[in-house]
Amino acid sequence: MNNAKGNYNQWRAMLAIAKASLKSIFRSPSAVIFSFLFPIIFILVFGFLSSTTPVIRVTFDPASANTNDLYKKLIEKSNLKVITQPLLISRQELEKGHITAIIKIREINPAAYPKYAVEITTSTAAADRIGLLQSIIQQAIAELDLVNFPQRPSYAYMQKETLPGREYRTIDFILPGQLGFSLLSAGVFGVAFIFFNLRQTLVLKRFFATPIKRTYIVFGEGLGRIAFQMITAVVILSIGHFAFKFTLVNGMVTFIELMVLSLIGLIVFMGFGFIVSGLASSESTIPPFANLVTLPQFLLAGTFFPVENFPTWLQPLCKILPLTHLNQAMRNVAFEGAHLNECWPQLQYLLIWGIVVYAISIKVFKWE
Repeated sequence: MNNAKGNYNQWRAMLAIAKASLKSIFRSPSAVIFSFLFPIIFILVFGFLSSTTPVIRVTFDPASANTNDLYKKLIEKSNLKVITQPLLISRQELEKGHITAIIKIREINPAAYPKYAVEITTSTAAADRIGLLQSIIQQAIAELDLVNFPQRPSYAYMQKETLPGREYRTIDFILPGQLGFSLLSAGVFGVAFIFFNLRQTLVLKRFFATPIKRTYIVFGEGLGRIAFQMITAVVILSIGHFAFKFTLVNGMVTFIELMVLSLIGLIVFMGFGFIVSGLASSESTIPPFANLVTLPQFLLAGTFFPVENFPTWLQPLCKILPLTHLNQAMRNVAFEGAHLNECWPQLQYLLIWGIVVYAISIKVFKWE
C-alpha cells in the first residue's frame, strides 16, 4: 500500500477531488444562495440606496402663498416631494415622521424686500431630515436673489479652491465588509457542513482504501471551496465597480490585491470550519457552533458600521476579531490605494489567527 501511495499521482487525485467538490457546490441550492446570491443581493440593495438622493416629503399649508416664484422654485426641486392633503392629516403625519414639515410662505411686504417669510412647522420625529430641508429652501432663496439682485453689493465674498479627490461613497465602505462576511460565512459554514457530511456518509473512510494521502483529500475538498468563493468574490467586486462605481484606486492592481486578501481571509476562516466540523456531534449542532464564530464578527467587525462608532470599552474586542482586520485591509487597498506590504499590521493579525485556528483544528478534526 505504501509503494502504491508513493507511485500514485497525488496532485492529479487532489485536483480531481477539487473539481468534483466544486461541481457539488454549484449543484447545491443552499450553497449558491447563501454564498453567491445573498451577498450579491446585499450589494445591489446597498448600491441602489447609496446612489439615490434622499427625498424630503413636505406639504404646504392651505393658507400659504402659492403663486410666487419661491413656491414655483421649491416644487421644481427633485429631492423635494410635495404632498397635497388636508392640514389636519398633515399634522398627524408630521407627528409620526411620515412627512418632514408643513411649509407656509407668507407675504409680509408687497412693496419692499424681503417680500415673503417662509414658516416651517416640523417635529422631533423628522429631526434627521429638517437640516436638509432648510438647505433646500435656502438654496432656492439664494437662486432667486441672484436673479432679482444681480448687482447687489456684498459685505464679503468667498473664494473656493477645489482640489482633486475621490468621492467616498457608501458602497466603498459596505462592499468590503459584505465581501469579508461572505468569506467568513462560506469558510465556517461551508467547510463545517462539507467535512461533517463526508464523515457521516463514510466518504472519507472510503478514501482510505485508495492510494491518495489524507492531506491531499483535505486539500482537494478545500480547493473546491476556495475556487467557488474566489468566483463569488470576482462577481461581487465586478458588480460593485461597474454598476455602483466601487473605488478601485489602482485599477487591476487593486483588484488583484483584493483577491489575494480574500484568499488569505478565506483560508483563515476555513480553519474555523474545520474546528466546527470536528466539534459537531450531529448536523443540527453545526449552526450553533458556527454562529458563535460568525455572529460576533458580523456585528462587531465593522461590516456595516465603523468600529469607532462602538462604545470605547467594546472597541478593543472589535479589534481582536480577524474579520475586522480583513475588512480594514480591503478598505485600505480599495479606496486609499495601499498595497499589500502596507497592510502588514492587519495581515499579522490574520496570520496569528490562522496559526491558532489550524493548531486547534488539527487537534479536534475527526476522520471517522
